[in-house]
Amino acid sequence: MSDIKTVLADAEDLLKQAASATGERASELRETALTRLKQAKEKAADAQVVVIEKGKKAARATDDFVHERPWASIGIAGGIGVVIGLLINRR
Repeated sequence: MSDIKTVLADAEDLLKQAASATGERASELRETALTRLKQAKEKAADAQVVVIEKGKKAARATDDFVHERPWASIGIAGGIGVVIGLLINRR
């Protein structure tokens, strides 16, 4: 994520410079900014793929756990419900 933020900050800076520049320099700055934005978009897409894959693995692991230990799952869910209920009623 920090790579994406860096690339976006660079692109923003280049666009600000392009706004104050004229002629050939402005065109170069805009081209560079567009290239940086394209890189950020690609990195974000890559990160999205990784997050989706990790989410699917977590969902599979949870599904397997629930099918292997249904009563433990019910107990855990009930315990979480009690804790949430206690936290809500504290006010």
